[in-house]
Amino acid sequence: MDERTRLRLDVAYDGSGFSGWAAQPQRRTVAGVLVQTLDVVLGAGTATGLTVAGRTDAGVHASGQVCHLDLPTAVWREHEGRLLRRLARLLPADVRVRAMTQVPADFDARFSATFRRYEYRVTDAPWGAEPLRRHEILAWPRPLDGDALNAAAARLVGEHDFAAYCRRKENATTLREVTRLDWRREPDGILVATVQADAFCQAMVRSLVGAMLAAGDGRRPVEWPGSLLTHRERSSEVTVAPAHGLTLVAVGYPEDPAAYARRADATRRLRVPVQG
Repeated sequence: MDERTRLRLDVAYDGSGFSGWAAQPQRRTVAGVLVQTLDVVLGAGTATGLTVAGRTDAGVHASGQVCHLDLPTAVWREHEGRLLRRLARLLPADVRVRAMTQVPADFDARFSATFRRYEYRVTDAPWGAEPLRRHEILAWPRPLDGDALNAAAARLVGEHDFAAYCRRKENATTLREVTRLDWRREPDGILVATVQADAFCQAMVRSLVGAMLAAGDGRRPVEWPGSLLTHRERSSEVTVAPAHGLTLVAVGYPEDPAAYARRADATRRLRVPVQG
């Protein structure tokens, strides 16, 4: 069998024109576009094992997505110096491979990850979102109180069962550890929620944002989002925030490459498939 080399790809994309990350028949997806382009550059089936850190949903953006794949070592040596620029020429403008780095064979973009960090952008300006940023910012129809948003957020930090905020999957745990959740108002008035956790179940981030927005505009008390953590089923009271305000901005990994395999083994023991 040919010797193979594992590569880490750092990827950014505008999710507006994609039906999410995962390849789907008859749908335009980020993974599908990447594989098609790699097949053109390297030959069909040369790149194998494409695995992503977080399978973002339709319409969700990424500036710090990470994935890995394997290439025959001889192919990598042949193309190493020019593969990134060839991909830049052939990929559509709404997806970029920003870096391509050789990593140990036991690096796993999904299971070796220690955290995923998302940002959600909202404007409560009475005129709505600026036209040039409308694809990344949610226009909210009511004034939002930053202090109320942060008070609601503080009650969601820590290790909890987030069943009320997740689309449940059979045999999948909804236990997650949120290590950061806060809001800031930027100089231009845009409100940005930063959400970081070891992993997220499907629709969790947008569900959390939806609940916090209800507290931020005064329709719910700030205690309400946290009170839902006692639920063991998805709450019908939570409105999932629209996808276009959400961006995956970073994925963390152990600093020591020797820890990749240990982290991956520990993650596999804790849970079955995770999504952003």
